[in-house]
Order: sequence, then structure tokens, then C-alpha cells
Amino acid sequence: MGIIRILDEHVANLIAAGEVVERPASVVKELVENAIDAGADNVRVYIEEGGLKLIRVIDNGKGMSAEDVPLAFQRHATSKVWDSRDLFHIRTLGFRGEALPSIASVARVECVTSPDKSGLGTLIAIEGGAVKRIEDARTTRGTDISVRDLFYHTPARLKYMKTVQTEFGHISDYMYRLALAHPEIAFSLFHQEKQVFSTPGSGDLQQTIAAIYGTATARAMLAVHAENADFAISGWIGKPELTRANRYGMTTIINGRYVRSFPLQTAILQAYHTLLPIDRYPLVVVQLTMDPSLVDVNVHPAKLEVRFSKERELMTFVEQELRKLLHRTDLIPRLQAPQAKKSVIQEQLAFYDASRPLTFQAEPAQIDSSTDQASGWSSPAADGSKGGRIREQLGTGEATAEHGRSAARSVSHAEATPDRSDLSTASRIDATSSPSQPSASLSTSGKNSLNRSLRPSPAAKAPAQPNVGARREADLPSSVWQPYVEVAEPEEPAATSRLPELRVIGQLHGTYIVAESDSGLYLIDQHAAHERINYERFYRKFGQPVQASQELLVPITLEFTAAEAERLRDREALFAQVGVYLEPFGGNTFIIRSVPEWMPKGEERDLLLDMVDLVLQDKSLDIAKLREKSAILAACKASLKANDYLSREEIESLLRQLSECASPFTCPHGRPIIVSFSSYELEKMFKRVM
Repeated sequence: MGIIRILDEHVANLIAAGEVVERPASVVKELVENAIDAGADNVRVYIEEGGLKLIRVIDNGKGMSAEDVPLAFQRHATSKVWDSRDLFHIRTLGFRGEALPSIASVARVECVTSPDKSGLGTLIAIEGGAVKRIEDARTTRGTDISVRDLFYHTPARLKYMKTVQTEFGHISDYMYRLALAHPEIAFSLFHQEKQVFSTPGSGDLQQTIAAIYGTATARAMLAVHAENADFAISGWIGKPELTRANRYGMTTIINGRYVRSFPLQTAILQAYHTLLPIDRYPLVVVQLTMDPSLVDVNVHPAKLEVRFSKERELMTFVEQELRKLLHRTDLIPRLQAPQAKKSVIQEQLAFYDASRPLTFQAEPAQIDSSTDQASGWSSPAADGSKGGRIREQLGTGEATAEHGRSAARSVSHAEATPDRSDLSTASRIDATSSPSQPSASLSTSGKNSLNRSLRPSPAAKAPAQPNVGARREADLPSSVWQPYVEVAEPEEPAATSRLPELRVIGQLHGTYIVAESDSGLYLIDQHAAHERINYERFYRKFGQPVQASQELLVPITLEFTAAEAERLRDREALFAQVGVYLEPFGGNTFIIRSVPEWMPKGEERDLLLDMVDLVLQDKSLDIAKLREKSAILAACKASLKANDYLSREEIESLLRQLSECASPFTCPHGRPIIVSFSSYELEKMFKRVM
């Protein structure tokens, strides 16, 4: 006698429910998606005890006729698919016809529905998959479906449910996603008879974001709109200052369907590359529209995952469009002043003429042989500080000429300005270390790297503003989706900068540069700024290993374990592509005879060991990733540190080079470089605006 038999309908529905009805949130998802497919523009969801006691969904959609009501609770009964060809052009959220019978098999379900405004409809009641009654009922157009006592006769499933708060958290999270996917629908969510959230249903996605995440968050987001022959993207993405500790803030929507797509999230994170701190994620709502034939939604029981037929092209499109938006936006974090009910301007803030740079004058009695009389900055050569050593490097040739022109401009401005030494002396921030406070010492590597990177650029030869650099398109990591293509640097920088025109005020604690513009006050983290400059420079240099390699007078030897040595022998070519040439030197030892000439001096061995660790830890590491990570390591080691006191000329050179960066707002690790305080915010702090 055979042992294979066909399961009865009830058991089959229970098995299907195990796939479709994972938890109360699954029921809410299926019922609300049905309401959306029915054309509703108002959906209300009522929850009790996390959905285990009651889930009620009321909509004003098309509703069902008396003939369709009993069929809707049969397996594989659907109005959305007619033949196999429709599976490749799915435009609705549901299509399998499994949700309603699966839900009805594990709960007590009551559905009242009407297809018109006649006031008459149909009621059906089902318990555990068995129809108890079907009768006429008075109701309005739409559907009102209640699911009570979920898993009431499957205690094994009920035992694994989490707390009420956890289950309701899953429900509210998915309701948020559906509301973001359909801003044209007014959603309301109630728990224990209390309204949790509601959306206006105006069709404005930003208003929906404000209803869910708050008005301040919605205002800190950027609108994105772009399309090509295959795809269209729209939505809102957060500025880098708006981050979350996990990926839950990333909402990706495909043709009106919320999906969890790891490739899409990866493309979004690549667009934010070096703009976010480590282990922080952006807040984004991205809606993608494409022909249904380009996406397969029939690959997951809950339809939360999809497959794309042009995945690589889609990822590249998303990454490039988001990156373009971020790169043309001012990303400087700003202090938000509290909103005043009534503003009364007592007096305009007018410490000095904002159209002219602030002079650094000192009283005659304070001037001695170690003071730069033109600029008011202490002479670094007098106290032997690092600033003095660097100025000796800068004080020759064209650098001296530029410094002379800068000093002449300061002197001429001082002559044309009334004596305000009391103000300048009181407000000046000392930019050099005092004799009683020795400046921080640097290694030979740090000094050499600093001297090279802060040397005035060729652009200083032109009589332009000292702090305004022209933006140069840096050769940054393009994308994991495209092979790297070497781009030659332009002979002359472009005429635009992403930073405002800054005038240097001074330096705070040898760590922060204080500057101003016509719009307010700016603080710049000198280490983060120098790290960004070095990162973009080193990234370009790592792409030119042959041109920049130099022989070492004393080769570097590195020893490893047998397993590590074996893996390194297989990846010697990877190091050669970034200008590092490993040679076996017997046993498990390798020797390095040449390194890139721009590698931080004195840091070569540590940097090479870090690069080796990267290769050993990541088997999938390719040349693009190694190039990028090596540039980050080198930039961090070669950059200014806290308590490095700089001269005015060095600060101006640093700001000029920063303004030439392709992304001057964050360091390679995603930390902010510059923050600003608007004039209004300063007036608010000093109670000049009440």
C-alpha cells in the first residue's frame, strides 16, 4: 500500500499559513495591501494586544460583490492574475490568492464588504477555516475585515510570539513603510484605542515623512528625482548628519512595493561613501519605478524580496544619482536656533564691516621682534614651534611672494581702517603656542608630510582671494559596480568651490580653525580637513604606482606565519598595483625594496603592515578596495593632529586645499570637517534677538 496521500484542504491551509502568516504584522501587511489594491484612499487599522486579540482594517476601496465574497477565502482565488503571462507583468501588491484563506485557517475572521454606495453589502464569518455564516449586511462602500484570536487553535505558534510591544513594533514599522510607499493614501494606526500615527494622504512624500519621523527630520532631507531609459528614481534622502544606528532607516520601494534589497542598500551606502561615520546608516526613502518585466516579485513567500533582470545597471544608476545630489549640496551642519514666537531685533550685530577681512592688529606696546607686524601672528621662527619650521619651508620662492602680497593687503587694509586695536586684541585667538606652552612635537613623517601638503599651491600665484580655492574633481572611488577608469587631472581647476568664501580669524586650542563668512561663523577641525585633503591626494597617487615608486636605501623586511606567507604569495600582484613590491626573502619572510615616494616618511612599515592585514582579513579584497583603504590609512597617519599650532599662512593654505576637494564636508571616516553658526543664531545666543 502506498504511503503518499493528498492532504485535505484544512491541513493544506495550515501549512500555507505557516509561510504567509508568520506573526500579526504579516496579517496587517496582507490586509492593508489588499486595501491598496482595491483602490482605497483612506485606510484605518485598529490593533489590540499587539494584534493577537484583534486586527481590524477598514478601507473605502472597491469592495466585493456577494458572489465574490465566498470565493475570496478559497485557496488560489484571485482577481489579479488571469494567465501565466501576468506573472511577468505584476502591477499589484498581491496576486497569489493565498493570504485570506491562510489567515482564516488560524483565526476568527469576519468580513463586511460592499462594492457600491447602496448601503447594502455582504457579511461572512469564518473560524479556523470553516465558514460559519454568510448574510446580507448594511455597510458603506469598501471593506471592513476583523481578525480575532490569531493562532487560537495552534498553541505551538502562539507560544513563540513575542511581547505585545514587540509584536506591535513590527506592525507599526510595516505600516510606516506602506505609508511611505503610498503618500497618496491617508493611513491611520490605532493601538488599544489610541491613535499612534496618521498621514495626510495628500500625495506629498515629505509630508508623510514629517508625520512619521517628525518635521525637523523631514526638513533635513534632500529631494531626489532622476530617470533614464529603464528606471526612474524619486524620494528623499537624509543629509549625512541625519543617521541611524542600523539599516531600518533605509526604505526602498519598487513600483509601490516596499522591499528589502541588500544590493539596493549597498548602492545607497556607496553613494554616502566617506560621508557617514563608522557603523552609522542614512535615513532615506527611495522610490524606484520600472517596467514590471524588469523585476520578479514572485521569489519570496511574503514578497519582501525581489530580483532584478538589470541589477547591475540599476545599482549603478541609484548610486550615481544619489552621489550627484550629495556632491552638489552644501553639507555643512548648522546649529538650529530655537523658534521664537515673536522676534524683536534690538540692535544689528555690527562688530566690524563684514565686507572686509578682519585685521590682526596689535597695540604698539605689544609688538616686538618676534611679531609679524603685518598680520598680528607670532613669528614661529622665534619660539621654534612647528609652525616656524613649516614657514621656513614656505618662505622661499613663489610662497614668499604670495605671503608678501597677503601681508601687503593686510597692511593696506589696516591703514584704511580706523584704529580698533582694543577690539582686535580682545577678540583675537592666539594662533601659535606661547613660550611657556611647548608645541606638540611631530615625527619626521608628520613634519615632512605637513610641509608638502601645506605648501602653497600653484593657484597661489594668481592674485586671488587667499582662502577661496577652485574645486578640482578628485579621482575618488567611482563605484563597486563599475571598473575603475583612470581620469587625468585637469590642467587648471574649475571656477567653483563647494565651500563658502572664508576669512580666517584664528585657531582654537591648536585643533580648530575659526573662520567667518558673510553668513556667520565657522569652526573647522584641522585634522579632519587635512585628512580629507590627504585622502584625495593619496587615492590619486595609489592609482599611479609606477610613476611614484622609489627604491629604499634600507629595505623593509616583514615576517609572517606560514599560512599568512602562503596567502601573501598568491596576492603579490595586488600589492604591485599600488606601488608596493613584495619579494620572498626565504622562509616566511618578505622584503620590500621600493614604496611610493609620497608614502608618509617614518610610517612606511606600520602602513605596510596595515595593508597586509587588510589583504589577509578580506579574501574578496580587490584593487579598488585596497587602493581606497590604503589611501585612508595613509591619510590618517600623515595628517595634522590636535595641538598642532599653525601660522596664518598655513591655515590659509589648508583651507584653500580643502575648498579644492571634491567632498570637503567630511573626513574619509565620515566625521564632519566644518560646522557653522549663522549670524541669526549668534544674535539669538547673545539675546540681541528676543
